[in-house]
Parts: sequence; structure tokens; C-alpha cells
Amino acid sequence: MAPEQITLYTAKICPYAQRTEIALAEVGATFKRYEIDLANKPEWYAPKVNPASKVPAIAYGGPDVAPEDASPDSIKLAESLILVEFIADLYPSSNILPADPVLRAKARFFIEIVSSKFTSNWMKFASGNPEVTHTTLLNGVDAIQDILPDGAKYAIGDQYSIADIAFTPFWARFMLVLQKGIGSYKDEERKNFLKAIEDPKFTKFNGYVQRLLERQSFKSTFHEDIVEAVFRRRFGVPK
Repeated sequence: MAPEQITLYTAKICPYAQRTEIALAEVGATFKRYEIDLANKPEWYAPKVNPASKVPAIAYGGPDVAPEDASPDSIKLAESLILVEFIADLYPSSNILPADPVLRAKARFFIEIVSSKFTSNWMKFASGNPEVTHTTLLNGVDAIQDILPDGAKYAIGDQYSIADIAFTPFWARFMLVLQKGIGSYKDEERKNFLKAIEDPKFTKFNGYVQRLLERQSFKSTFHEDIVEAVFRRRFGVPK
């Protein structure tokens, strides 16, 4: 049975929203895309689509209407990891969520490590939180590298999966703010991380993230100029 129509409510700046866009690109889904201005959200968005007023969100099924006229007959879904798995379930032949229960568990475990060791800390670092140093982030990289399978292309093997989708948007934004010198961190901390990540001990990790960033589904959904501009405004760093 073919999936019903999908309307995605998203924002180019948001790494959580990009997870959903990568998943949709990977499965080759046809969908409507509506950009939400996170600084000036439409009044209709919370009551009609997502009461939490966050992105990403999906309206699934229902009549074919304009995104701003989301029908009460469509199913409203939110939270990036839930949406990524939902998309995977709609398109099982994509294999972004493996059929093998062991590989599914490994993918979810990888996401847990990424969430607890990296995604929870990178913005704290960028914001200059003294409790999160370059060593904190390197420990996160270590933890991720430790569970990467030897000789494989991606997080759980040679098949690209939800695990890779969950991590990529955050790593891309972290490296952007470091390489462009955008943030409230001490510059010495920035330099220390960039120097340390080039150590040969991280060869497996660096090969892995390079493959992630070369993936077409990532490149087509990452709007670097917009992301950079928003971070420059947020941290008061002129170009």
C-alpha cells in the first residue's frame, strides 16, 4: 500500500528538522515542504499542527490542502527520531531501519550514545559553557568511535541507517561553528579541538564522518549559508 501524502513542517537552521529531511531524501518520498520561521512562528502552527510549536512535524494523510491549512483529518506527528522511524516504516525497502532486530537495536544504541555524549554538549560548548570543554567533546567522539564497526562504512555496517541520520546534522553544525570561529567559546578551546581531532587515533571516526557529509541526502538538505548566518547573528560574530 502506497504511503499517503506527507506535509513536512521544517526549518533550515534546525538539526532536528534536517534529520527528517535526510530520511525523506533517502527513501525518495514525495512530500510538501513548509519552512517555519522559528523566530516568528505562524499563529496557526501550534493549534493546527504541533501544540509544542516545534519543528519538525508532519501532517500525514487527509485531504490535499495547503500546508498552512492543515486539515484536522490528517495525522499530526512530531519529534525528529520518531519521524525518522515513521518514514523508515513507510518505506521499508529503503532499509534505513534494518529488518534485523539486532541491527535495529545497534542503531538505537548508537543514537543513544550520540545523544548522551555529543548532541547534548555541542551547543553548550559553542555557547561558552565552562562545564563543557574541548575534552568533553573529544570524549564524545571517542565514545562514538568505540562503537563504530571496524572496516564498515557506517554506524552499524555498510548499510546507511537511522543511526547515521541522527548524528550527521549535529556534527555538520558543530564543525561549521568551529571552522568559522563562530561561538562564545574560548578560541584556545576551539583550536585545541580542531588540532586534537586530526590525531591519527581518530582515523576511523574521521573517515566515517567524511562519508556522512558526502552523502547526497545530507548535501541536498544542508543550507550552510543560512545556518552560518543564523549562528553569526545569535553569537554576534560578523562575517
